[in-house]
Amino acid sequence: MKVKKGDNILVISGKDKGRTGKITRALPKEMKILVEGVNLKKKHVRPKRQGEKGQVVDVPAALDVSNVKIICPKCGKAGRIGYLLENKEKYRICKKCKQKI
Repeated sequence: MKVKKGDNILVISGKDKGRTGKITRALPKEMKILVEGVNLKKKHVRPKRQGEKGQVVDVPAALDVSNVKIICPKCGKAGRIGYLLENKEKYRICKKCKQKI
């Protein structure tokens, strides 16, 4: 997976198309990510104690990696990611500005 936890992304398809957010969790085996404030689902929560009321909360649902593009911290544009091998170290680079991410 070319995106990591903490990356800023842009959603390119689906009901949240055009929205941006930060990755809170990456699930590499399923090729999915969780993004704060994007792809929210309603969850009904039962009351924990007697006298307390139940409620409906918004919970972020997993989003497929193919539906997002990373926002480059250097140029600020959404684009693709490439890799660069330099001194036996692998770096992610922005395909638009060629800077290390």
